[in-house]
Amino acid sequence: MITQGVKLTARCNDCGGVSTRDIGQFIDRDQLWWGTEVSCGNCPTAWCEQDTGGSTPDEIRNALLAEHGPVLLRLTDTEAGLVPVLRALREVLGLPLNTARAMATSLKETGLSGTLVEMEFLSHGLRRRSVTTAIEPLPD
Repeated sequence: MITQGVKLTARCNDCGGVSTRDIGQFIDRDQLWWGTEVSCGNCPTAWCEQDTGGSTPDEIRNALLAEHGPVLLRLTDTEAGLVPVLRALREVLGLPLNTARAMATSLKETGLSGTLVEMEFLSHGLRRRSVTTAIEPLPD
């Protein structure tokens, strides 16, 4: 299982104490998941939320990018055909053909950036189609 998370603190809306929010993304059973858990150290306020499919909420994604930085997914086989790349992107992300084509072009030319978990998820889908990739930190 690939995971990435961050803990944030904020003022509790119920008691004014300090609440801790543990947020993250992970891959489980070939699906990209996101989750958040909140608990207050001063009162019984606590909740959690988890989901898969679609996109990760911006608040969670932005916190992960701010904490860990983006990574770059790039093709290691510069001769990789467009068809397997398109199929993988459409299967993994459920994209329409024109969106998948634009994303495949970006992947071939400069690579794609995102959270580590997002790029690992895409890389796994591409490997299933025999397309080799590499993930590396995005230069500052």
